[in-house]
Amino acid sequence: MSKYVAYVSTYTMGDTHGITIYDVDMKNGTLSEKEQIEITNSSYVTISKNKKFLYSITDMGVESYLIDQKTGSLKVINHASINGMRGCYLSTDYNDKFLFVAGYHDGKVTVLRLNPDGSIGEITEEIYHKGLGSIAERNFRPHIQCVKVTRDNKYLLACDLGMDHINVYRVDYTTGKLKLVDIIRSEIESAPRHLKFTKDGKFLYVVHELKNIVDVYTYQDVNNNPEFEKIQTISTLNDYHAGGSAACALNISTDDKYIISSNAGDNSVIVYNIDHKTGLLNKVLCLPISGDYPKDASFFPDNKHIVSLNHESDTMTFFTVDLKKGLLVMCAKEQKVSKPNCIIFHQLSD
Repeated sequence: MSKYVAYVSTYTMGDTHGITIYDVDMKNGTLSEKEQIEITNSSYVTISKNKKFLYSITDMGVESYLIDQKTGSLKVINHASINGMRGCYLSTDYNDKFLFVAGYHDGKVTVLRLNPDGSIGEITEEIYHKGLGSIAERNFRPHIQCVKVTRDNKYLLACDLGMDHINVYRVDYTTGKLKLVDIIRSEIESAPRHLKFTKDGKFLYVVHELKNIVDVYTYQDVNNNPEFEKIQTISTLNDYHAGGSAACALNISTDDKYIISSNAGDNSVIVYNIDHKTGLLNKVLCLPISGDYPKDASFFPDNKHIVSLNHESDTMTFFTVDLKKGLLVMCAKEQKVSKPNCIIFHQLSD
């Protein structure tokens, strides 16, 4: 059986160890702590497409790490400034040429060049979103929550939670510059939070924090222009859900067959299966996760277990999942971890 580690990024309150590395017990659906990495407020991590490097948000910038492919341990490569307030999300393009950073606090998209050795180079682009949102007490200005390229590597999508839309930029891979070419508009006061594409790149899924919905789009590149068409809106909640809920996570299973999202307030996870012919989602289950404010939730790589990162109860909770019967069963004791925000599984070399 393949061996995996899991990287969990956290906010640091009085501690400096913002990334914890865990050995993954695939059979029992649990994690065991292996190593802690000293970094402040690692609110989000991503792994390069070549699987060699890990990149993390940190205070005032980003950090890069070399992944030991046999143990999963991390060795710091370098730190780079993003010339702004702390980011909340980051991702690379599919050729690992650039690192894209989302700025929730200052509404900025930052692009940094990546070097072949995994180190982070100079800033090539900074774009501040502008405008006024519709909810003055919260979304009164741009809040970029997620940045991710299309699977064909042509366009960068930037979820603006404050402005209720997604900016679509063409990426110039020579200069690292962005050009706005489209805007995908969400429902008013819906707050688009995270997005994912299917592996074939044909379908886009966007989870909306305030409306607790997932919008489904088809995507194609026509004459060097992006075309998105909305084909479905589906709730992340049961009909009898708790009030004051906020959708958080959005992850696709390793086999590309299922999507999982989480609901803070309702403190539940929802799983859908993906119809790959149409892109449409069908609800499999929506059940409680025995924790408070699940900021992230993910399948184990074998789809037999689920982990929930519960930000306010400072726990991770673990479940066996039966996707045919639509059941979740808690399979281990909750595990303490302070202010968890993001989890990524990584397969090790034999």
